[in-house]
Formats: sequence, C-alpha cells, structure tokens
Amino acid sequence: MTLFKRIYFYLVLILLSNAAFGQQVPQGIGRTYIGLNDLWTFSKDQQTWDKISLPHTWNANDVMDDASGYYRGVGVYKRVLTINPSLKGKTLSLCFDGVNQEAEVYVNGQLAGKHVGGYTKFIVPISELLNTTAGFKNELTVKVNNRYNEDIPPLTADFTFFGGIYRKVALLATNSVHFFTGDYGSDGLYISTPSVSAEKASVRVRSMLSNTASLNRKLQLKTTLYDPKGKMVSSRLMPVNLKGAVNETIHQDLEVVNLPELWSPSSPALYSVVCSIIDPKSKSVIDEISSTIGFRWFKFDAAQGFFLNGQPLKLMGSSRHQDYKGLGNAVPQALQIKDVELLKAMGGNFLRVAHYPQDPVILETCDRLGILASVEIPIVNEITENATFTENCKNMQLEMIRQNFNHPSVIMWAYMNEVLLRPRFGGEKERQELYFSHIRELAQTLENLTRKEDSSRYTMMALHGDFERYHGVGLTKIPMVIGWNLYQGWYGGELSGFGEFLDKHRRELPDKPLLITEFGADADPRIRSFNPIRFDKSVEYAMKFSQVYLNEMLKRPFVSGGMVWNLADFSSESREETMPHINNKGLLTLGRKPKDTWYLYQAYLLDQPFIKIASRNWDKRTGIADSLRAFCTQPVQITTNLPLVELFLNGKSLGVKKSIDHICEWDVPFVNGSNQLRASNPQQPFLSDQADIDFNLLPNSFAVGDTFKTLHILLGAKRYFIDDEHQILWIPDQSYRKGSWGYIGGEAFKGGNSRITYGSDKNIQNTDLDPIYQTQQVGIKAYKIDVPNGNYELDLYFAELLGGAFKESLAYNLDNQVVKERREQQRVFDLNINGVKFLENFNIAQMHGYATAVHQTIKIEVRENQGIVLDFIPLQGKPILNALSVRKIN
Repeated sequence: MTLFKRIYFYLVLILLSNAAFGQQVPQGIGRTYIGLNDLWTFSKDQQTWDKISLPHTWNANDVMDDASGYYRGVGVYKRVLTINPSLKGKTLSLCFDGVNQEAEVYVNGQLAGKHVGGYTKFIVPISELLNTTAGFKNELTVKVNNRYNEDIPPLTADFTFFGGIYRKVALLATNSVHFFTGDYGSDGLYISTPSVSAEKASVRVRSMLSNTASLNRKLQLKTTLYDPKGKMVSSRLMPVNLKGAVNETIHQDLEVVNLPELWSPSSPALYSVVCSIIDPKSKSVIDEISSTIGFRWFKFDAAQGFFLNGQPLKLMGSSRHQDYKGLGNAVPQALQIKDVELLKAMGGNFLRVAHYPQDPVILETCDRLGILASVEIPIVNEITENATFTENCKNMQLEMIRQNFNHPSVIMWAYMNEVLLRPRFGGEKERQELYFSHIRELAQTLENLTRKEDSSRYTMMALHGDFERYHGVGLTKIPMVIGWNLYQGWYGGELSGFGEFLDKHRRELPDKPLLITEFGADADPRIRSFNPIRFDKSVEYAMKFSQVYLNEMLKRPFVSGGMVWNLADFSSESREETMPHINNKGLLTLGRKPKDTWYLYQAYLLDQPFIKIASRNWDKRTGIADSLRAFCTQPVQITTNLPLVELFLNGKSLGVKKSIDHICEWDVPFVNGSNQLRASNPQQPFLSDQADIDFNLLPNSFAVGDTFKTLHILLGAKRYFIDDEHQILWIPDQSYRKGSWGYIGGEAFKGGNSRITYGSDKNIQNTDLDPIYQTQQVGIKAYKIDVPNGNYELDLYFAELLGGAFKESLAYNLDNQVVKERREQQRVFDLNINGVKFLENFNIAQMHGYATAVHQTIKIEVRENQGIVLDFIPLQGKPILNALSVRKIN
C-alpha cells in the first residue's frame, strides 16, 4: 500500500504539471484538470487585442507612473477551447483561482456565470453551453472589471486593486457523479479533527456528492487516512444511494488514531485523506479527491498567550501582500511559495494572510512548512450600509472558510481591518452613530456566521490604535481575539507609547486575547542616516523601531504574538513619499531583497546561532574624512543572537562587543577604496559573516593639487541617499567651513505637514529620484565650494515643495491627527555664480509647476583660487536650493 501511495502521488504531480502547461490530461481517477493559462488575448477597448498568458494584470505598469490614479475599469479576455472527444459526456466547469474583482464568463456568447470579489476561487459550469463536436472552436470570453463599486469590499485601502485574471484557470472534467463543485468554490470535502491529544485523535469527514444525471445510482464512498510516510492508517467503505439530479452530504467518522504525529512549526506532520466514489459493480473509481490534514490542538489565553499542543508558543511572523516587482499581483506560484519559505527562514511561525485570501499555494506551503496562519476578507477602512454589501461580505466569508477549511495551518478567520479608520459622517453625530451601529451589526453577523461555519477555530478583527473609539462602538466585544495595528513612534506618538498601549488593553480588556497584527516603520533601502528620526524613511530608524516593538511584545506573556507589517514592500498607488506608490515597511524589498531589518528579525527569532553584518546592503558608501586623516569613521551594525561578536576591518580586529537587543555596533574607520568587514563569535570563530564595502572618501578640506572628482549634496537633509541606477552617493549638507563647502544662511525645509520634521513626502514629478528633491535649504543666502582651480560641471536641483493641489500624502494616518500642509508662497529670486547671473527672476512654481523636478547645469572655470560661489538674491519670498552636484572635468 505504501508503494501504491507513492506511485499515486507521483501520478498526481505529473497531472498537475501537465495541466499547468495547458495539455490534455488523460483520465485516471475520475476527474481531469486541463490548464488554460496560455493562448489568451486581452483588450481594454475590444479593438486592439494583445496576446497574453495567465496570470495577468493590466495594472502592472500604470500604478508606478507619475500620473495620479490607475486604470480601473473593464478588461476582456478571450480564448478558443477545443474539446477533446474523450471528454464528451463529461460534466465540464471552468475553475478560476482569482479574478479581480467582478467577472462575467461567457461561452460562445452566452453568459455562463458571474462572480463578485477578487480574492477567492470560483467554479462556473459550462457543459450546457459547449459544442463538443470534434474540432469545434468554442469561444471563452471573460469580462473583468476592477472599478470602484460601493457594493463590493474593499472600498478603500492602503494597497493597489490590480485588475485582471491574475491567478490560474483550468477546465475541470468529471463524470456525472462527482464530488460537488458548487459549494462556494470548495472541492466538496471537509475534514475536521474534533478531538486531538498526544495519545489519540479523531477524524470526521464531510463529503458532498453530486449526481447531475437523472438516474439514481448505487455507489460506495471510500475514505482512507494515510500517515505522513504514506502508510494507510484506517479506511472506511460505506454504501451510498444517490438519487438523480441531487446533491447529498455524507458524514463519516474514521477510526481513532492512536499516538498521532502532531503538527507543529518544528514538526509539521501531514496526514492525507483520500475520498473515492466507487462503482460497486466494476470497482472503478468514478471520482476521487484528497486533502492533507494535521493533528494539533490550540488555545488563546488572555493572560498567558497562545498554546499549541499544550505548550506555550509566541506567534511571531509577518503579514503579506501578494504583489511583486514588475508583475503586480500576477505572480507565478513559485515566487509565492518562496515568500512563505522566506518567512520560515526568518524564524517566523505565523503568517497573517492580509488583507484578503491569497493564492491556494500560500496555505498549502504554510501547512508543509509549519507556519500558523490567519485569513481574512477585505473589509477595510469602511463599509457601505446596504443589503448588497452585506451579502457580498457574507459570501466572501463563506468562500474563504469553505475553500480553506482543511488547512491545519489556519487557526483564525478574520473579517474586518481598521474599519473605523476613516469614519463617515464626521460632524453629524447622530448619523455617524447610526453608521457605527451598522458596522457593529455587520461585524456581529459575520461573527455569528463564522462561528456557525467553523467552531474549531478562533475569530479575529484587526483594529487600529484608537482604543476608545473601537471600545465605545462595541467592536472589541465581538471577536474572540483582538488584533491591534499599532504604530506609536511612526504615524504619531512616541515609541514608549507602544508598551503603554499593550498594558492598557490588559487592564481594560482582561478577558480578551490580543495579537499585534501590524507594526512597522518605512525603510527605503536607498536612505541611510546616522541621526535617524521618525518618518525620515531611513533603514536605521526602522531598526530602532523594530527593537522597541519586539522587546515589548516578547516580554509580555499576555501578548499572544506579533506580525510585522510587512514581509515585503508592496504597491500602494496612492502613496507618495520617498518611493512613490510603494509602502516601504517590508523587511524585504518589492523584489524580495533583504533589508537590514530582515537580519534583525532573524537575530530575534532564529533558534540556531546567527551573525549577520546588517549594514552589508550599504556596500557603496561615501563620507568626509575625519579631520586631516585618511579615513572616515561611520557606524556599522551587526545583528546576532549570540552574546559576543568581534569585528575585523581588513584583517585587523576592531574589538569584541556585547550585543544589546541583538545588535552590536562599531564606529568603523573606512579608508578610500575597498574595505573588508568580517564579524565572528570569539568562542566559535567559524560562526562568521563577511561583507565588502567600497568607500569613496571625500576630502575634509580642498587643497591645491587635490584628487577631488565629484561631490553630491542634499541640502536641508540629515540623511544619505543611494542612487543605485546611476551609481551616485548623496550626502547630507553642512554649514560652510573655510577650505571645504557648505551653505550660508537659511534653514532646512520643515516638512510639508505635521508628520515629518524636515523635508517633504510629496511625489516629485518627472523623476524617480524623489529624495534628491524632497529636502531643501529655505532662505539660503549663498553656497560656497572651495574647490581648487580647474574646470567643473555644476548641477543644481530645485523643486517647489509648497503649494499645488492638496493631497493627503498617506493613504493612512493612524494617529488620527489632522495633517495640515503649509500654504504656498510666492518665490522669485536671482542666482549669480561667481559673480555672473545664471538665473534671473526664477519662479519655480510658475515656470515648472509644484512638486516638479527642475535640473539646471552650468560649466565653470575656477581661477585664482576663487572656488565656486553661488549668491541667491531674493526678489519675492525666500530663495531655495534642494541639492547640488559638482564634478571636476579635467
């Protein structure tokens, strides 16, 4: 039997592999899957058609351009389907794993079915509409719409609503008797484990059978349980009399499993259940489906946290969005599987599948790797107060639960995220109270539905940090577990407020288990700072933020766990900031390159010894030499779960340091050119990490005959910026120092809103290098660069950061404070360079527009040691300069 089982799974893999390439799959076990992911054409206007393959989205590119908004409307897909003669007489259906967000499916011009909601599977019967004549070309047409529709969640959110058939499509062929495919997109097989302990476990199977023929059938239903090695554990065979044109649900209890192998993050043992519908006369299999299951039991305790299989377990991991660099949400399954593998490699044991159900391979991989999970439907920010919206929410919840019911990784179903973030009817107290009551009513409806559907798992809502509002509205009383999305020290408040909030929950909701379902700070991997502050987007601030949050959660037993927001950066088209259209809170970039924060989480969460030079990603550095010395001292961070680390620079020890909150930090004297760093544990030198840093040493002061080549300066900034595309390193400015360079007069631009302390977070038009233009010196009188005599090219960068159409620069403002932008000012000035007028009556806003990149270049010959002097003459308002570059030509 073990050998048979191995052969069986091998055949299934072959079938699935063939299906993925759209090949006809020979019938072997009663049903056939045929992949339909190639040979499609696509059009927005139904005049111009492009050849495409699935998965596909029409928003992969337009969400990243400077134009506000992206295409949200109709897209039409077409494909020819020729039916193999062997499938004649079969029951045929189209299986869509995900289409965003409204779909109409036509076969030969006739409507076959509709689906509402962009994140769950749906199955459309098409047998009656197909022409199965040999060689006949049936036309499949799928009309997709990702428009805003007030009846369909999500209504608004801090992520992009990509349109398209962005997951796989297949043709399913079954006999007239088969496992029912019409139950909210599920496969008609539901397996529960009502009782599990270390000594024994029970298995209950609910199978839904369908007979689309008119004749009654005498059948047998066989259900077999296999252990993780493929050995049969038990089997049950029972007769079934299935009437014609009916669906019937069969319940079976299998034999008790003694000493079961338990499923856990450290040992994710998966059993298999195979259900077969058998013809008792011929003994042939009419239809067969299978599912993996895991034996585990768990509970949340409001005082002591989470327990799995009787043992305490801190749930630590991340949330995840499904898009990927250059692909939008049309991501191959191999890359999606890799995401879960990366979470495991980080040391995580939990995935919040947010804010919507994702590709089926996500939970399949969680099952296989031992990652616990929650899944939710996309009711985000707000609701619509009508019956259609409510019914759509209920259908989404049912689809999510029934399609994912058998996954041992899933321990919670969720249904709302930050639903009071942007409450409607501000200023109309009575109307707003009614709106809140409708939210509460919808929440209770979904809670009741979920508990009825699945009493074995917990329910959860994720709430933003407005404790009083959620508690006052009554939402904290409804779910079994509260998830808090907290950002003290980021969107507002201080880092110390995070721990205070946790203790407040414990005092005021002592019987309610809690998770931290979101926390994080943006980390633009191109931005670095030795003086990190809130909202500067530096990697260094994100490191500090993460240390505080991880420490506070780990030391409180009542905090069941924490999910960093987010595993990877993700698309949010409405965002502006340093990297427009991207939420940079990921531990990985949109293309899945690790940031420093990724290594920090590994240091906190991994069990095996770990050392990593977190600053390794900053492998091209620049800085000003220390006084007259031939090096520049800059900090380097090492992340580790070991108590001691020794750091070497070019083979010379810089000493041993104790780790503090999983970080050791050295001030490293970088020399010009190549610098090799090696970090190791003194007791175990073989535990080490190495990084090579290329350093461009800038002179502390210029001298005759200096080898100076280039200088790139950000005015009004306290951060470094790495332009990888052009291999340019930008440094923060300094006040003028004789023999060197710097500004004279003025002050750093003090933020376009109340959230940031310097610079602007506006999307700068006509550039991808926004950080160059997002800071500036305001009221500058002069700029001096005491370069030696010679020929130079000077580049000046301007952008008017005040004025223009007001736009809330963040999709979210989780501190509930009003963000106010300073009003525009008239700004006109002249600029002289070395006494010669270069710009006259320069009005940036009038000439170029607001928040628009302006780049001016001039070549200069420096004589008689005069250096380069820029004089700003105000005519109206205060002159500005955002950045400058100077390059020696000869």
